Amino acid sequence: MSAPTCHGCGACCAAYRVDFHRAEVDSAPGGTVPAALVVPLTASLVRLRGTDESPPRCVALVGEIGVSAACSIYALRPGPCREFGELAPLGIADDACQRARRRHGLPPLAADGAAGSSA
Repeated sequence: MSAPTCHGCGACCAAYRVDFHRAEVDSAPGGTVPAALVVPLTASLVRLRGTDESPPRCVALVGEIGVSAACSIYALRPGPCREFGELAPLGIADDACQRARRRHGLPPLAADGAAGSSA
């Protein structure tokens, strides 16, 4: 069985900056996020590459937003990504998920996880 991949639209990966503590980078003991995918911000914070661009798009995102998208480092992703949309695998979108979908012209997720009407 594969790991849950949220709704698979990828909108959140191309809508927000992703900042986290450098202890999550694989160059730190116990870290998992590949160091090549981060840029330093401060002495203690890093950002996933691509999420600071305009428009943002995480370099770990593969596929087409809204069609079929996935995180290429899903098992290694940082805390903010793990925490984002925790209920999405159950088909329940939070406000940030809905905003990201709206930014990409995608319909909101209905309570049952199906894409609803954007009207």
